[in-house]
Amino acid sequence: MEKTSTDASPLTMHSSEKQETVCIFGTGDFGRSLGLKMLQCGYSIVFGSRTPGMSSLLPSDAEVMSYSDAAQKSDIIIITIHREHYDFLTELTEVLKGKILVDVSNNLKINQYPESNAEYLAQLVPGTHVVKAFNTISAWALQSGALDASRQVFICGNDSKAKQRVMDVVRSLGLTPLDKGSLMAANEIENYPLQLFPMWRFPFYLSAVLCVFFFFYCVIREVIYPYVYERDRTFRLPISIPNRVFPIAALTLLALVYPGVVAAILQLYQGTKYRRFPDWLDHWMLCRKQLGLIALGFAFLHVLYTLVIPIRYYVRWTSNNRTITQVHLYSLVFSYF
Repeated sequence: MEKTSTDASPLTMHSSEKQETVCIFGTGDFGRSLGLKMLQCGYSIVFGSRTPGMSSLLPSDAEVMSYSDAAQKSDIIIITIHREHYDFLTELTEVLKGKILVDVSNNLKINQYPESNAEYLAQLVPGTHVVKAFNTISAWALQSGALDASRQVFICGNDSKAKQRVMDVVRSLGLTPLDKGSLMAANEIENYPLQLFPMWRFPFYLSAVLCVFFFFYCVIREVIYPYVYERDRTFRLPISIPNRVFPIAALTLLALVYPGVVAAILQLYQGTKYRRFPDWLDHWMLCRKQLGLIALGFAFLHVLYTLVIPIRYYVRWTSNNRTITQVHLYSLVFSYF
């Protein structure tokens, strides 16, 4: 297969300066994006691949070799491969000895394995310096620029010199390294990208419960009760009832965005502000942003439905007017005969 490439000219180093070589194992989306970014920042990049001749869409200035040959080109090797494919690294134990292995992998769910991927990598390839980094940065963020995503890169490792070298690489890419300590922190770092939806789960469930409760309350009050004692108002179900539910839910969620009073009362009761909050209050305070955004979404829906209501009234008026006109016309025709 013919190799397809993209141009990448260094942005931070002059061609006359000696370029540091960094090896990247893996030619997937993240590996290609990271390699292109590093080339633009003045690094010399060599990719390690199972099939060097078939690797495509790689930067034109990068070399592509077998894993063994690529590993001999650099002291820093970035592993952009999923954990389940790490087994081949055992065959490269002698070649990788003393080198810095940067693990960027993530899992599909929190605490998927007993140990972190970085710790597993350190056990799999002894004699190397494993550093966890780059797992919170996406390929899209690397392609779009640091300003379009979080600039923080969480780093941990047992060797301080290895961590420092990786942190220097992170800074050269325009990102901000944040040292989280030893490799024991890798499990926490690997869980960061998976915590987005769990932080939204409670707000979604709460907003759904509020919507269902207020919807049935409004249906009973404004549709069922009048239907039994007065007249049919089922026409209010698709527009008017939801338009009552949305602002109520929005205001309720907005009120829940400010649990500070509850936290202050609890601190006064405990007599100290240094004692940890209960899990329910801690989770509540962590979900404040999500609650506020959902409240904003309900407010936006309320605006849209408010604009729709006059249109519905106009359609009803037009329909009724047409009916009245036809009835009046028929009455005139019958009266003539």
